[in-house]
Amino acid sequence: MPEVNAETVAISPEAVAQHLAASRYLADDSLATAIFLAIRLGKPLLLEGAPGVGKTEAAKAIAEALSRDLVRLQCYEGIDAAHALYEWNYQRQLLAIRHAGEHEIDIYDDRFLIARPLLQVLRAPDQRVLLVDEIDRSDHEFEALLLEFLSDFQISIPERGTIRAEAQPIVILTSNRTRELAEALRRRCVYHWIGYPDAKREAEIIMLRAGGVAEATARAVANAVQEIRGRPLAKPPGISEAVEWANAATILEKGGSPWPEAFRRAIGVLIKDEEDLSVITPELGRIVEEALA
Repeated sequence: MPEVNAETVAISPEAVAQHLAASRYLADDSLATAIFLAIRLGKPLLLEGAPGVGKTEAAKAIAEALSRDLVRLQCYEGIDAAHALYEWNYQRQLLAIRHAGEHEIDIYDDRFLIARPLLQVLRAPDQRVLLVDEIDRSDHEFEALLLEFLSDFQISIPERGTIRAEAQPIVILTSNRTRELAEALRRRCVYHWIGYPDAKREAEIIMLRAGGVAEATARAVANAVQEIRGRPLAKPPGISEAVEWANAATILEKGGSPWPEAFRRAIGVLIKDEEDLSVITPELGRIVEEALA
């Protein structure tokens, strides 16, 4: 069996899609092309879309297809270099100084350096895939901090100098577009917008990712979720919630709840907001009945 690496996966967009499908992720032609170009051009991939459309799952599938570890940096307001790049283990440094006595000691040796996600990937770029998840949750200062890394795949440590990747890292950034990202960040990336799939494709995804769900059930769930997302909801259900709904309804049906009652009883795995439930519940019976027809 040939070795799986970036070159064997990124032969063509079609090859990328096939490898992702083997990792239980269905990518359409435009997404497969964006992934192919990001790998071949050596540029980060920026995936934007509503929560739940499969951005993070795409990164996981890419790492699995390449047989690499996924290093995930979850962004949040106030994230800084110590959480993203590195930090020094001050306690170990102090202990080492005490034990050294009058002898000289390099307190900036590797053993005192705590590698965070960006540095972890720089050290082993051919073994890891970096996911910078929900970059839009961070602030503009953190985006600026990322620019050196994304431009030259290097970081500067004042006490150690510049650390560069020996090979081209694969980096995926995701954004829910809660705020606009800086143009300097966008220019460094291959960009792709992921929208909700149509009912046919969502049924295929449910069949691929849900265990033991009948094809008719997958189609009914996909049709119902499409209509539910058209309602004025605060938190429209994502693809993962649709998969969970299909699984939960199937479990209830096998336990004795008939259709469509199984769908109605399992609604809590699809809709996870009280106000959204109040919007959907009066119409749920009709939506499920029509989806099963």
